[in-house]
Amino acid sequence: LTGAQDGSVRMFEWTRPQQLVCFRQAGNARVTRMYFNSQGNKCGVADGEGFLSIWQVNQTTSNPKPYLSWQCHSKTTSDFAFITSSSLVATSGQSNDNRNVCLWDTLVSSGNSLIHAFTCHDHGATVLQYAPKHQLLISGGRKGYICIFDIRQRQTLHTLQAHESAVKALALDTSEDYFVTGSAE
Repeated sequence: LTGAQDGSVRMFEWTRPQQLVCFRQAGNARVTRMYFNSQGNKCGVADGEGFLSIWQVNQTTSNPKPYLSWQCHSKTTSDFAFITSSSLVATSGQSNDNRNVCLWDTLVSSGNSLIHAFTCHDHGATVLQYAPKHQLLISGGRKGYICIFDIRQRQTLHTLQAHESAVKALALDTSEDYFVTGSAE
């Protein structure tokens, strides 16, 4: 799966030189993040205008429409994570009201899909990591802060300053004992 500054999203197969599917044409908002869900049957694309779109991967048309597309953040959606079997999605980004990390239910109508919004990260959340064993979300922000959220209790557990500049990367070890952050500096 590839995404570009011009907003295009294309899917390729290892053994074929041509694209299999074009999910989005050039001329859309720049792609900020893309993932497949854990089953590999859906892919999601976040963009610079605050939208998250999700497609079924096994499409037979060359330009399929997303089955879900909604504006998660008023300025930009920088990252997201599929939670459970992709019926729950977490997003990070920048919104005018500082609700920069959100939980969404994909099985209800778009007007009712916001489950919880965390007010955190002045100037926006840049990255997001889901820890399924502990049911935690870890987010990094533009000012170098890390926030850890319990999604069962829907509360912030910890906030710490990890860097002096924007957090650009988060990684979690497979046993979920440690996480590592990388910054713009």
